[in-house]
Amino acid sequence: MNSSEKILQEIKGLGIEQSLEYLVKTFPGEVIFSTSFGWEDQVISHIIFKNNLPIKVFTLETGRLFPETYYVWNRTLEMYEKPIHAYYPDTAAVEKLVSLKGPSSFYESVENRKECCGIRKIEPLKRALAGNSCWITGIRAEQSLNREHMDPVEWDEANQILKFHPIFDWTLDQVKAYIRENNIPYNPLHDKGFPSIGCAPCTRAVKEGEDFRAGRWWWEDQDKKECGLHSS
Repeated sequence: MNSSEKILQEIKGLGIEQSLEYLVKTFPGEVIFSTSFGWEDQVISHIIFKNNLPIKVFTLETGRLFPETYYVWNRTLEMYEKPIHAYYPDTAAVEKLVSLKGPSSFYESVENRKECCGIRKIEPLKRALAGNSCWITGIRAEQSLNREHMDPVEWDEANQILKFHPIFDWTLDQVKAYIRENNIPYNPLHDKGFPSIGCAPCTRAVKEGEDFRAGRWWWEDQDKKECGLHSS
């Protein structure tokens, strides 16, 4: 039995708070949570902050976020009075990319888009995860076909870290209900047809009947809509 299978067995049947408490006891000072201030992440931030769990909360400040994302970021700080650590891309790398290819090179090819994601998201993520043993995320199974085949606890080979998705089995209706019941601030773009919110130039509202992540990098092949943050 590998480490992720062992952890999965240990937390099986536990509630979210109890599962997180188990993880912080198992990996003291080495549990970290990434938020992009979407519905799911706001639920988990609420649980962490309200229970004063010793889990470092961080976000990737790509430099291309929506104004509405900054709004909910500020509202979250005001409500919980807990720090949210911001990780920025390397300045020199951004300057080089924009100088050589312009501010919108990601529209021109998949390779260019992945290059931009690599600079603005992947490299800062690796810095954020460094020295930690467990990464908490807001991933849910129904968000995309690719995610349905994941497990609530898994080993991330690319980042050499254990990952736990505490609301993996929740439906979107459950997420929304929890937000309403607990008066949790959320991104107003969700009410305008944005179920998945990333960088402003790369995210649009989805149409009725479209896939959850159809609004991300909509000009590309629709088969797999991931940026590399959650590639095992």
